[in-house]
Order: sequence, then structure tokens, then C-alpha cells
Amino acid sequence: MPEVLNVPTRHQAPPPPGRRGWRIVFVVFTLFALVVLGSAAVFVFNLSQSFESVEKIPDAFPADDTARPAAATGAAATSLNFLLLGSDSRGSSTGSIANLSGQRSDTIVVVHVPADRQSLSVMSIPRDSWLEVPGFGEAKINAALSYGGVPLAVQTVEGVLGARIDHVAVVDFAGFAAMTDALGGVDIDNPIAFDSYHLAGYAFPQGMQHLNGTEALAFARERYAFADGDFQRVRNQQLLISALLSGLMHKSVLSNPVTMGGVVDAVRPHLAIDEELSATALVNLGVELRDVRSSDVTFFTVPTAGTGTSADGQSIVNLDWTALPALQDAYRSDTLNEAVTQLQAAG
Repeated sequence: MPEVLNVPTRHQAPPPPGRRGWRIVFVVFTLFALVVLGSAAVFVFNLSQSFESVEKIPDAFPADDTARPAAATGAAATSLNFLLLGSDSRGSSTGSIANLSGQRSDTIVVVHVPADRQSLSVMSIPRDSWLEVPGFGEAKINAALSYGGVPLAVQTVEGVLGARIDHVAVVDFAGFAAMTDALGGVDIDNPIAFDSYHLAGYAFPQGMQHLNGTEALAFARERYAFADGDFQRVRNQQLLISALLSGLMHKSVLSNPVTMGGVVDAVRPHLAIDEELSATALVNLGVELRDVRSSDVTFFTVPTAGTGTSADGQSIVNLDWTALPALQDAYRSDTLNEAVTQLQAAG
């Protein structure tokens, strides 16, 4: 099936660079962190010790089950949705990644794993997306984490999907830098030259470049330099995710226990996962996804209808509510690839 990038806005991400077929598991929901744990489990390391030391998110899901979408049934029942929340900082009082009440999520990504385990769909949601946060009224989607922690963030994203989130992970941004450095840097084909706001005095030229962890983090966080702000930020984050995956999947990394061990150790302190995800489930998922190739991975952004200003003066991203029902049906019926293709053609 052809790779499709983005939906009907014109804010379209460049396709990930071509890569050789991946011969290892693709344990995905953090896309750049749990893949390391899954790969290590099957090929290099004993997962249990690494997995047990990862911080767990207690009560990650809404307490009121009736407030959530119905669980998928029929052929779609074994499909999975993973929510990744990226944060700029740990909980201010506890130093915990899992307890981020009061913090806003800077990155929101949903990874859909279909029942047939033959592809992956990766949807970014701009953090300024304007919607109803349950119990708090209209707000930007990234405020949900601040208002009610991970459970409210899950409930808010489920409202966009019209389907349940099965697992959730929180990664602090230092994890991007740590993994990049553990891999010896990453290669990025930058589509737009810009001066970095987060790395004073540093300019990112257009074209291919090799970035260390500090540079990669600044690249992924930038939005002030771009006319379309958060849209280009999302595209650049997708480029970094692709670059990290390419580095992780490289044979020289997979076959080197020292390098893989360094990557695992780099990621672990920056990651928290829900308590319901077991080491066994993670390994099994990795095995089921062993045949996934780069051409089977679709990156796209939730349908949007441009930017605007809220009644209280905030700069916001307007979701395309007319396009969302078809996308929600696709999540519920496990037909996401087909729906994104149709939305792309209609746009």
C-alpha cells in the first residue's frame, strides 16, 4: 500500500527517507524509545530488568469508563492505539515523568497498530488544537495534561479519535537528545533553513546535516522561525522520529550490544509508561510487527482548518470537524490507511 503523508490541509510532511527493509521488531508507541526496549528484548538483552526500571504511570486512563469511547469489536478488536505525550519538563514538585499535572504536553502523537500487524499509522496532533477539554471547557489540547494529568490527556485525545487509547507513554524532551547522542547523532534533510530560537547563535541550513543530541532537540522544538509555526514544528518532529528510527534499525547498531545497551540506558530515565503494558506484551507485539517495512509506515497530521484566534485572544489551530467523522470511523473499524488515502485525495 502506498505511503500517505498528512491529510487535507496543505501542511504536508515530506516522506521519510528511503531505508532498507527492517528485519527487527518495530515496537512503536513511543516510536523512538520503546522500540529500543522491544528490539533489545528479542535480539540482544533480557528485557525484564530494563523494563521494570522504567517509571510507570499510575491510573493512566479515565476512571469513568462510561465517559470513554466503546472498545473496538469484531475484526478491529485486536488493533491498538498508543498515545505518546512529549513534555518539556518533569513534574516540578516530584521530578517524576509520570506525574505531570500542571505541565503542558508539547508533542502529541497517536500510533495505530492495525489488527493484521502489517503497517503503522502515526498521527500528530498540533499542541494548539482548539477543542473541548472534558470538564474544563474550550482550550488548547495540550492544556489537558496540565488540568488533569495523563488521564485527562487520554480522555481528550480519545474525543478526537472517537476510539480508545490502549497504552500511553510520556517522554521528556531530554530523551530525544540522549537517544541521538547514544546513536552517534542523526542525519536530517532539513527542508527549510532557519535560525534556532532554542539554541542561541545556531543556524540550521537547508539540506542534509548531521545533528548531535542538543542540535536535534533544538531542531524538533523550533516553531517561532516558521510562518506556519506549529505545523512545520510537527513536520520537523516527524523528520527527527524517522531519523532516529533509521539509526536504531541500522544493522551496525542492532548487532552491537554496547551501542544498544547505551541507547537503552539513555532512554530509560526519560520515559514513563502505563502500568497495563507488560514486558511480555511488548515483546509479543515486537514479534508480530517483525515484517513491517519503512514503506508500511504512514505519517500524517490530524485534519485541520487553518489557524485562528480564540475568543480570549489565544493563537489556535482549528480542527477540521467536517473531516473528523470519517477519520473516527476509520479508527473504530481499523481501516485507517484507506481513510487517510481518501482524505488526501479529497484535499
